[in-house]
Amino acid sequence: MKDGSDNAGIIRVLVADDSAFMRTALTRMVESDPCLKVVDTAQNGIEALEKAAKLQPDVVTLDIEMPRLNGLETLKRIMQETPRPVIMISSLTQEGAEITFEALDNGAFDYLPKTQSYASLDIVKIRDDLVAKIKSAAETRWPRTRRVTRPVLPPSPAPRESCQLQPALICIGTSTGGPKALQQILPRLPADLSVGIVIVQHMPAGFTAPFARRLDNLCAIKVREAAAEDNIVPGTVYIAPAGWQMTVFRRSVSQPAIRISNTPENLLHIPSVDVMMLSAAEAFQGSTMGVIMTGMGADGAQGMQAIARAGGLTVGQDEATCAVYGMPRACAEMGILRRVVPLEQIPQQIIQATNYRRRS
Repeated sequence: MKDGSDNAGIIRVLVADDSAFMRTALTRMVESDPCLKVVDTAQNGIEALEKAAKLQPDVVTLDIEMPRLNGLETLKRIMQETPRPVIMISSLTQEGAEITFEALDNGAFDYLPKTQSYASLDIVKIRDDLVAKIKSAAETRWPRTRRVTRPVLPPSPAPRESCQLQPALICIGTSTGGPKALQQILPRLPADLSVGIVIVQHMPAGFTAPFARRLDNLCAIKVREAAAEDNIVPGTVYIAPAGWQMTVFRRSVSQPAIRISNTPENLLHIPSVDVMMLSAAEAFQGSTMGVIMTGMGADGAQGMQAIARAGGLTVGQDEATCAVYGMPRACAEMGILRRVVPLEQIPQQIIQATNYRRRS
């Protein structure tokens, strides 16, 4: 425990999964890092609840599909009875994706995919991601108090030190905490927004199409998973498909469009925020707006820097409203953010930048 003993500073993890293979695999992956220790495992939801209350682990990994009490119901009970960061382990199916998004809505910190074949050793590939997310989860302030929504104030006027072009394209990059954050801001954008929006949200393959449909059902603006050679039209949001790189280009002077490819493939993130934003800065120069939101790591810092150097508008989510202040922090430390605002003010920044006028 985190007392004065030899275990001081160790992150204590409870692993809950009905598969003995998965419990063993996850335990080995967690304990491959000397800063992490699995204090116990649980075979079902009821056992997970009991051990979470008794052992008070710093982080829980929770399988979605478990007997007696499924992962989603177990998560809800943990959040009510003994709140702590929970990472969901989800199958790579449409149903698994939809339940995962519901879990995020109900307080899960993050999620990881698992292989559908327990005989496959590909499960080991999630090791680095698992360790990073556990460490990030343990560093968050917990239990999270429900933030009181602040009154939405008019954003500060844009600085006048340079001529600010009205954006022809808006680029958004996000990772951990992004699904919930996007569900909060995109429904506040009008259907007749004068520009299109491209988004890279770090997700496993198979998750971006269900996520786009989920957002489309919540929003007035249209949301879809991006496809190769799509024209970017006003009032539409394009989510980069997981497992592919998305770039943008000018099909004509006034027509932005999307390319989907498998290169570059030697990057940590596919799709990459940097790859998308670098292409936007090259194609649209100062008429690009970049928004960097909650997420681990520094993906997007190079792209946001390129947008800033080209004279575009750069906006970062503030630390207080980020689930993980990693990607915005990297940009803030580089001094490339024109504005830093709470999550709830990002829609206003977009509307203001596009000179939106509600149609009568």
